[in-house]
Order: sequence, then structure tokens, then C-alpha cells
Amino acid sequence: MKLLIDFLPIVIFFIVYKMTGDLILATAVLIPATMLQMAYTWVTTKKIEKMQLITLVLVVVLGGLTVALQDGQFIKWKPTIVNWLFGLGFLGSQFIGKKPVVQRLMEKGVQLPNRIWRQLNLAWVVFFAAMGSINLYVAFNFDEATWVDFKLFGMLGLTFVFIMAQGLYMSRYMPKDAEAEDK
Repeated sequence: MKLLIDFLPIVIFFIVYKMTGDLILATAVLIPATMLQMAYTWVTTKKIEKMQLITLVLVVVLGGLTVALQDGQFIKWKPTIVNWLFGLGFLGSQFIGKKPVVQRLMEKGVQLPNRIWRQLNLAWVVFFAAMGSINLYVAFNFDEATWVDFKLFGMLGLTFVFIMAQGLYMSRYMPKDAEAEDK
């Protein structure tokens, strides 16, 4: 359910754009949709994650500039800035604190050697850097409709593929069940 709530503003943006072909209008709808998503999250969980807060601020600022200046270039930068900030956050966690971000997020459900956690964390840094760069490439080398499609389907698809690859990589290092070893 949380994943659906997290993606709802993007889906609304996509639907409005597809119905109207108007990036400015879609952005104008994205801003309150994201605010409502955050309000719902706050009401139901009493917390907002840092990543969600960063996204909200960028939607309001870059979306606001897009609407106020009637220039879609600003909103096209949002996925890149979000991805690059996340990449910097993950990179910084390699040096600050005892555990990288990916370990903090996943260690309750998965036990891995520290070396593997660090490798996974660095893989996320590379992924975020690549996603930000790919977004800029698509945004400024293809038409607007292609970028909107990529924003929803391309980024989501690439993220899914990356997560699946990460899961396969992690499975090689996860401790085997004692029961399975006995057989």
C-alpha cells in the first residue's frame, strides 16, 4: 500500500499529461497531489522520511518555477536532482556513521557481511548517478511526451531491474538455512 501511495502523485501527473498534453498543467496538479500524499503519510504514520521530504521540497520549488514561469525545463530537472541527492546521501554514508544507508534500510530482514553491504551501497550510488544522467539525456534529447513516458515507465522499469539484480547478487552472500544445509 505504501508503494502505491508513494507513486500516486507521479501517476496523477502522468494521467493529467496524457489527457491534456500540457506539462504545465500536469505539474500544477503534481504539486498539491504530492502535498496531499505527504499529509496522508503524516496522518497515517506520524513520520515523513527524509527522501520523501526532499522530493516534496523539489516538487514544490521546481514545480512552482515550472508553473510560475510557464517553463517545463524546471520540472524535467527534478528526477535528476532527486537521484543525485540520494546518490550523494548513500555515498556520504560510506564515510559517516557505522553503517551505509542500504544496510540501515535492509538489515532487519537480511544479514550480509559488511563488505557486501558497502558494495551494495556503492551500487546504489552508481545507480542514482546513472538514473539522474539518463533522465537528463531523455529530457533534453527526446520530445516531451517521451520524457513523461520515461519518467513513469522507464525509471520505474530500470529501478525494478536494478532491485532484481541486487536481490540476485545478495542471495549469493546470504547465510543458508541450517535446515537446508542438513539436507
